[in-house]
Amino acid sequence: MRPGTISMFKRYLSSGKIKPKICIVGSGPAGFYAAQHLAKKLQDSEIDIYERLPVPFGLWPPDHPEVKNVIHTFTKTAENPHVRFVGNVNLGKDVSLAQLKEAYHAYGAEQSKKLNIPGEDTKNVIQARKIVGWYNGNPWDSNLDIDLSGETVAIFGQGNVAIDVARILLTPIDELKNTDITQHALEALSQSKVKTINLIGRRGPLQAAFTIKELREMLKLKNCRTEWQLEDFQGIQECVANLARPRKRITELMLKSLSQQSETLGNNVFKPVFRRSPLEILGDSKVERVTLGVNNLVGEDFLNKTAVLTSKRETINCELVVLSIGYKSIQVDKDIPFDSHKGIVKNVNSKVEKGVYVTGWLGMGPTGVILTTMSNAFGVADVILNDMETEKLVSENKPGYEDVIKLLNNRNVQVVSWTDWEKLDKYEIQEGQKVGKPREKVVSVEEMLRIASS
Repeated sequence: MRPGTISMFKRYLSSGKIKPKICIVGSGPAGFYAAQHLAKKLQDSEIDIYERLPVPFGLWPPDHPEVKNVIHTFTKTAENPHVRFVGNVNLGKDVSLAQLKEAYHAYGAEQSKKLNIPGEDTKNVIQARKIVGWYNGNPWDSNLDIDLSGETVAIFGQGNVAIDVARILLTPIDELKNTDITQHALEALSQSKVKTINLIGRRGPLQAAFTIKELREMLKLKNCRTEWQLEDFQGIQECVANLARPRKRITELMLKSLSQQSETLGNNVFKPVFRRSPLEILGDSKVERVTLGVNNLVGEDFLNKTAVLTSKRETINCELVVLSIGYKSIQVDKDIPFDSHKGIVKNVNSKVEKGVYVTGWLGMGPTGVILTTMSNAFGVADVILNDMETEKLVSENKPGYEDVIKLLNNRNVQVVSWTDWEKLDKYEIQEGQKVGKPREKVVSVEEMLRIASS
């Protein structure tokens, strides 16, 4: 899912019969879940969801159609008469925060964290965020320069995004053809020579960030075998009984896979590599190899051990490096308190200041799965509702969208409504049906706008 789908709220409250007006920035899961909860509780309100792209919902893995069923729920929210989708509006560019007045202050999780090691700028070292955008239809990543002619990939990071990228790179092309993966990515992957993916993490199996669903999918991938290192699991069997249920289940799955790995077959290889830190990326014209430092894990708590670098070094030959070590939000408005080190808006229980709230990764950091985002968004919406009831904040009546749309029209910004999006949605589905896919995504903003306005 697109990490920029995070939101912060600014409310318009009033006494008497004045209608509450709420502006949500970001139409990904955090934004839509918050809108859903607020619309349900506030029968007489106006909730505007602003999105910089002409399309809603954020990015979803193309081979996860069951996850995309969540979009059905979001669609019902968007069709609520009290909810308005406002697409193709880039806050801070098309309309300033000052011009929005009390409408909203917005940030987006647009930066990926960096390793800050030598060679990080070598050709074919690519952020996972860009690869996800490339195969999911993000217009800004459609021209990604990625070379898949080599057989070996090193992915730094062991979260769900890292596994998503590994899975897409190793999924048989005949299976990808039936998804809504972008055509340019499908064509590139059909020519891919990638056979081995190293998924590299600083700590051990008990500290890996991926969840059981993503790991299970990876272990079941056709024509792919998983290679674990026995030494990484020393002493872990004895810990299993004391683990909380989620960690226990995923650890048992890893141990089961380890015990069966001699029986698995496949031309492709998925290698989880634990207790290794990237030290240098080497190569002349492009990536050729990476230098890793071996770590020891120290600490009494076996779930929260610290990785301590030793003097031991290893080298892995590879032709592509993917950086999947997390996302970092960037500050858009200097007047909102921002923790540049953590990459989040400073907040106390989701409250930034009087009338301003933050939800999603912007407030809690890039962590969790879709249920985590939903719970967080519902919780923030409840904080807003509670403040409406208890703080008795009063403001003058606000015109809200009426003023904003006048400003956007004067600036010749083509705003995409929900009805406009439905035209584009219908077009993509029809184009996909021609080639046996759920949809064929349009990856040009200009083309999106042309179809939406037709």
